[in-house]
Amino acid sequence: MLSDMSFFHRFVAPVLACSFLAIPAWAERVWDSELKRYLTEEELTHAEVFMTEEEAVKIMLPKSQRIRKEMLRLSQEKKEMVEQRIGWKFPEDSFEVYIGETADKVDGYAMVHNTIGKHKHMTYVVGADPMGYCTDVELLVFREARGSEVGRKRFNSQYEGKTVLDPIRINKDIINISGATMSVRSISAGVKRVLVLIDEFYLKPNGLGSDTMAARKAEKGFFESLFGD
Repeated sequence: MLSDMSFFHRFVAPVLACSFLAIPAWAERVWDSELKRYLTEEELTHAEVFMTEEEAVKIMLPKSQRIRKEMLRLSQEKKEMVEQRIGWKFPEDSFEVYIGETADKVDGYAMVHNTIGKHKHMTYVVGADPMGYCTDVELLVFREARGSEVGRKRFNSQYEGKTVLDPIRINKDIINISGATMSVRSISAGVKRVLVLIDEFYLKPNGLGSDTMAARKAEKGFFESLFGD
């Protein structure tokens, strides 16, 4: 005769294990406060793929003779400093960056990021020129049921020309999309993070960072005040 424990391990435990494995990931109910209901299975598993990472990087760095990839690893001190500059915390402590080069000159940078939208992460790439100005933002994968308008050029062209000295925030210098506020906030914060990372790791060490940029703007404003436009 089997003992109680032997019976449990031989017959009951396998059944319980199969029962748990049979529960799909989307079975966890997610409440949408805007829709005032739980999201459906279709909404929770939704994903729109717009382009691959490779395609996006080519769009960001179209004229580069070569493109190399580096890994940025943030110390705790550096991470806290970046968080302070962008105004929000993030879990990652390492990021991949693509660097486009022609001859001995840097053409620009591109970083693929994942940030949470309303319920799930969206994947996008941010490009910047050698001076730290945002050149383009392209959406790669959107996993929410609503808000994919952030991938349209009529929206994300707002980021072009932005630098770390710009707010890059809704109602400041970014126009919101009705019904997609969380996605707009998320992608705006992500763009700011990319520009700050490039500023800290690549531009400042070469005397091209935000401190130099701010000094140039202050100097330009001073001379304009003296001599007019």
